[in-house]
Amino acid sequence: MAADTAARYAYLGPEGTFTEAALRTVPAAADAELLPYRSVSAALDAVRRGEVNAALVPLENSVGGGVASTIDELSTGELLHIGREVLLDVGFALAVRPGTPRSSLKRVAAHPQAEAQCRRWIADHLSDVEIVTSASNAEAAASVAAPASSLDGAITSALAAQRYGLEVIDDDIHDHAGAVTRFVLVGPPSAPSAPTGTDKTSLVAFIGDDHPGALLEILTEFAVRGINLTWIESRPTGVGLGRYCFSIDCEGHVVDARVSEALMGLRRICSDVRFLGSYPRADGLPPTMRRGTSDTEFHDAAAWLARVRSGDA
Repeated sequence: MAADTAARYAYLGPEGTFTEAALRTVPAAADAELLPYRSVSAALDAVRRGEVNAALVPLENSVGGGVASTIDELSTGELLHIGREVLLDVGFALAVRPGTPRSSLKRVAAHPQAEAQCRRWIADHLSDVEIVTSASNAEAAASVAAPASSLDGAITSALAAQRYGLEVIDDDIHDHAGAVTRFVLVGPPSAPSAPTGTDKTSLVAFIGDDHPGALLEILTEFAVRGINLTWIESRPTGVGLGRYCFSIDCEGHVVDARVSEALMGLRRICSDVRFLGSYPRADGLPPTMRRGTSDTEFHDAAAWLARVRSGDA
């Protein structure tokens, strides 16, 4: 991308998605061109081709768990790095074309994450309705608004309902109050930003072979250094049964001694380790620090070992 080109950011579209709402909270996107893409892979491929500076995509939800398409793209696609994360409170609405009575609802569109977060509500209120999978919450609304649509309604955001001219007949529908979705801003590989003291590191660890204790070996590299994991999720590698990789977020920055040593340990025992970035935590929480895990204590231990090797200790 040319240096004089105005900043451009991709997001999971179409217009009106929660992803767009989350991207609009990023200061760097305030004066940038925001471009919707139909899928997570399309948005990330736009970064890889240099069409945009970065892309915001959903990574996990407090109710539905990890977003498989994002995890797989970051784990096995051409390398990209996470530069920041965004947390967004998520609530859904049941929207229809204006004047559509509730009793006539037969087919309702919903993104899989929306369906997962509203599963009990759907069973209680839409038990006779067919739920049709949509690529995004906004696309669900757009599909209902399209001419000659075979859909009667959508489980979507209030923003998308308004943007596509739908009528909300139930607002704030959910099974769990306070649901939060975590989004990540993904760009080309680059050196991590400077540590802030409230950072998170993301990586993917690939198990070389399926054997007893394989996952324990990975977890031990973090545990013995007092590193708290904030998220771990397994995904198949696609090369055979029993072959998995683990997407991991841990407290701390790659420049921290305890984190860098843990990554080196993983590199020794795993078939591959993919570093996805160190960046500030959106919630601003400081890491859990146990005795013996600070940089000072790591450096003191290294200095002591050097004295032992030289015969001075």
